Amino acid sequence: MAGEFRCNWAWLSLLWFVSVSVFAIQEADGKSIVLAREKNSTHHKQARRKLDDVGGSIDIDCGLLDVLGYTDNKTEIPYKTDSEYIDTGEDREISIEFISENLERTYRNVRSFPEGKRNCYTLRHPEGRNTVYLLRASFLYGNYDGLDQPPKFDLYIGVNKWDTITFDNASQIVIKEILHVPPMDVVHVCLLKTDKGTPFISALQMRHLHNSIYTNKSQTLALYKRLDFGSTTNEIVRFEEDAYDRIWLPYNLPHCKSLSTGLNIDSLNNAYRLPSTVMRTAVTPTNGSDPLEVQFDTGDPISKFYVYMHFAEIEELLENEQREFNITLNGKLLDGSLNYVVLRYLDLTKTIHNPQPITGPNLWFSLNKKENSTLPPILNAMEIYFEKDSYQEPTDQEDVNAIMDIKKAYTIKSWQGDPCAPMSFSWDRLDCSFNGYHAPRIIKLDLSSSNLSGTISESFSMLKSLENLDLSNNGFTGSFPDFFIHLQHLKTLNLSGNKLSGEIPLPLKERSDNGSLLLSVDGNPDLCQQAPCKEDKSTFPLHAVIAIISSLVLFIVLCILVRIIWRRKYSKKPVHLTANQPVTSHEEVVLKSSNTQFTYSQIVDITNNFEKMIGKGGSGTVYHGSLSDDTQVAVKLLSSAESCRQFQTEAELLMRVHHRNLASFLGYCNEGGHTAIIYEFMAYGNLEKCLSGSMKKLSSWKNRIQIAVDAAQGLEYLHHGCKPPIVHRDVKTSNILLNEKMQAKVADFGFSKSFSTESESHISTGVIGTFGYLDPDYYSSYRLTEKSDVYSFGIVLLELITGQRAIIKGQENTHIVNWATPFVERGDLRQIVDSRLQGDFDFGSVWKAVEAAIACVSPTSIQRPTMSYIVPELKESLEMELAREQKSRDSYGKKLKSNSSFDTHVVDLEAASGPEAR
Repeated sequence: MAGEFRCNWAWLSLLWFVSVSVFAIQEADGKSIVLAREKNSTHHKQARRKLDDVGGSIDIDCGLLDVLGYTDNKTEIPYKTDSEYIDTGEDREISIEFISENLERTYRNVRSFPEGKRNCYTLRHPEGRNTVYLLRASFLYGNYDGLDQPPKFDLYIGVNKWDTITFDNASQIVIKEILHVPPMDVVHVCLLKTDKGTPFISALQMRHLHNSIYTNKSQTLALYKRLDFGSTTNEIVRFEEDAYDRIWLPYNLPHCKSLSTGLNIDSLNNAYRLPSTVMRTAVTPTNGSDPLEVQFDTGDPISKFYVYMHFAEIEELLENEQREFNITLNGKLLDGSLNYVVLRYLDLTKTIHNPQPITGPNLWFSLNKKENSTLPPILNAMEIYFEKDSYQEPTDQEDVNAIMDIKKAYTIKSWQGDPCAPMSFSWDRLDCSFNGYHAPRIIKLDLSSSNLSGTISESFSMLKSLENLDLSNNGFTGSFPDFFIHLQHLKTLNLSGNKLSGEIPLPLKERSDNGSLLLSVDGNPDLCQQAPCKEDKSTFPLHAVIAIISSLVLFIVLCILVRIIWRRKYSKKPVHLTANQPVTSHEEVVLKSSNTQFTYSQIVDITNNFEKMIGKGGSGTVYHGSLSDDTQVAVKLLSSAESCRQFQTEAELLMRVHHRNLASFLGYCNEGGHTAIIYEFMAYGNLEKCLSGSMKKLSSWKNRIQIAVDAAQGLEYLHHGCKPPIVHRDVKTSNILLNEKMQAKVADFGFSKSFSTESESHISTGVIGTFGYLDPDYYSSYRLTEKSDVYSFGIVLLELITGQRAIIKGQENTHIVNWATPFVERGDLRQIVDSRLQGDFDFGSVWKAVEAAIACVSPTSIQRPTMSYIVPELKESLEMELAREQKSRDSYGKKLKSNSSFDTHVVDLEAASGPEAR
């Protein structure tokens, strides 16, 4: 569970000392609470409890100028300024017109983030990771920026999205609350820009809860509703009545009456620590024979809900009276009710919840009186939560600890939140490796020319997966660090242009000599690069000095002769790329091709100094550009030495393969450490973005199936048109590009592999691919075949049909194959076809595409068809759709020629039948 939040204690105090005459509760997506108007009142109080009695708390008044903080005079909760939790943003105050005596103090100022795409609070709770926390973030715009335009932005907890923050007006208070079990030592609450205004936050709170409560399989639960049934005061209850500071909203049911008692309910011995104020009231059916029913329309058919129902007997029963009932949820007996519920007067409170989540657009609860019960059921309080996606892994904890120490040592303020994830918001000046089955690791760190000084922190040596480290052109002093010898994966180490002294550790020199490490140390005048390095300060006699000078002259002459011989024998020559030849970062690449070689300065001109970024991936960033003849191009600038290895593969492949459904290669640049590939420009970008947006052209099934045919033809050419065959290895929607004519082309061949011969059936190689698209057979066996591409294409085809992602948003780690297969087996096509198609397609055409997709994603590679089989199947599907459209046009034309009015036809889709599932 993930969460970041703001302190709303002022609001709490207001609720206790003011009576709510008019209040409005808005639950945007079922997750936010909006308060409108309140009037003064008095409130009965229990003995005050301290929040630290339940494990401590963090209460932050964001944007508070008073560095000493303050204690709220009503709740006695101490609020801190946010200076120790974040080092970016601006302190601002809301407009005076929104300030009143009833407005909680925490809402009078905000922290605003006009700079940077992602700004994060770092919360470190003493209880640490893997324990349950309640997090609450609060927002009041209050026209603090004078623009009178409430913004819209995203709220993240760690690397996963918490919610989107929106406002109906400038006076609306929005509160987001979740239960979260952090997998790391710290919790990051991040605000991300969405190009719709500047993110801000008013308050943030963190509460440690008892680990035995709110148990479920999810790491993150977002609040849907928390209700106090039968309230007699119509007031909101929270701290100090609730030791965990949960917010309880008054709620009454039709056809029910309220029950209440003036006596306290023993709830403090219950781990949920339910407030007695809430448990002293309840509802029961007006007609004692009726069940007690509660129903909510969630409007969300796929989210997983958890329900916690709280009970306490508040009526003193006679000897011949008893209250027993069971609970059904959407018609099924609630497992946690243990067949039926029995309560005892003013005894311990009882909490019942569903251990397994429930899904559906409606939640219907029914509390049913048992036959031997004389009294109807009661309900005191209820909480409903739903799971939030948390399938994105955070960066490896050891890497996080190391990079945070480096950030602190050198005061790097631009680094916010998780270093690697989400991928599109990873920290600048570093690159990470992403494998859906493992946590991201930091593999490249470039802090060159960053005005750093002092000694080199040993924390660099804790980045165990680091492959490239550049600390050049800084002011580092001290001895050459020997801890770099522990970085076994290090391939490039640049320490030139510093003030280091001492000797280079022998293991690093050996790795540099054998070519496994590219070591740069020039520009360190006090650094000894050749042995012996110890300086002898004793006084020499004149003859000894003469002998040393003579020896030195002789040595220099010998060195010059050796260098001349070495240069003649090993002088650096241009390296001509051939298939499967490795490329190192210090080689100058010359391609045997008619394709144009560009200089880096030309690349800068073509992209107008990299003005417009149109894509970013693990291997580099793609920019829009224009050649001198106004030809539009895409320039992929590779971001690391690791990416440069893929350059050879991709460039070599693109020079020898030519197909209208493969992205065209127009040129390259490999100069001075800058490596780039120039492609034809694809106006509509990649298929992933098009499918996730509202692109009208993709509301046509004809266009979608045409894209599938195009992509399939490109892969078929690689598998069967190339000699030897080529396996792409990273087929996914983001690697299928669309031009201005909606023609699809397969792109990004950096991971592609060629077979040695046409007869070779597989290659044994390390696993490379993208989570969700990766062939399970390849992943388990390391045997790469063309069928690995077939599996990935099947996922792409399912995405085209359903409009869903490979990993479906809203369901934790639910793969599209697992989601779609049950519907296909039942022949229920309507449940999987993208609703944006609006049913406007040939049923047989779609069904043929579905069958092709299911065949492609068979878990066993030998059972999958080849692309040569898939292409004609999809072409037939396309022909069926084209025939339907032509028939529709002909029919429409005849109607236009007719003088009679149009006929209206009603199609009952429930009665429609199609091919049975195969």
